[in-house]
Amino acid sequence: MTTGLRHTYAQLGWLNAILYWLGQLLAAASAGSWALHRYHFVAQYVGDVPLCGARGLDIDIRAQTAADARPPDYPRPDHVVSQRYAQGASSLAAWRKGRLAGFLWLVSDTYLEDEVRVRYRLASSRAAWDFDVWVRPEERVGWVFPRLWESARRQLRQRGVRWTCSRISAFNPASMRAHARIGMVRLGGALFLRCGRWQWMWATLAPYFHLSRHPSDCPQLTFDTSSLPDIAP
Repeated sequence: MTTGLRHTYAQLGWLNAILYWLGQLLAAASAGSWALHRYHFVAQYVGDVPLCGARGLDIDIRAQTAADARPPDYPRPDHVVSQRYAQGASSLAAWRKGRLAGFLWLVSDTYLEDEVRVRYRLASSRAAWDFDVWVRPEERVGWVFPRLWESARRQLRQRGVRWTCSRISAFNPASMRAHARIGMVRLGGALFLRCGRWQWMWATLAPYFHLSRHPSDCPQLTFDTSSLPDIAP
């Protein structure tokens, strides 16, 4: 346990390590009905410079639709996937040697989070929201993520999008490093504490604090990228 605590501290820093272990204790003590999440909100510039060149050409990137069959080991429940498509989201999937290697999701305007109760709204049409970037563990040191992002970049540029926003778990340092490699601007953060049907939110964006007592009561966080330049950070 001591080794695990030291490793978590080294990966996350003292504050996030404390929150992570607190969340683990709450989940264990409540049989999963309590949860603690901390998010960072960032924006990445959608540049016009190719990322991969001739590398990773054995990875096939395909647009996924609601009608497409998903592999049996797809790591998201059907009801979550259906909810995303109902919001107008789209997905790009990476396939390597006939096997799903990764995916990411994109949506414009608003996105209703499926991990906590919150709605994200984009105030500018020059922005999009990317979420749930997943890469199979054994593929995370290769070209799956760059190839996914390259395909998303081309698609977004064609739509006039210049910035894409993301929420990243503060307990996922690998995701933070991946986004840092492609360049990012921090937009804020939020902490969510869910206790059964109740949820508390503390955020660096308006409304800053929100108490939700039932599933239909959902705060909205608005992200405005209009002041960001049309150049990479």
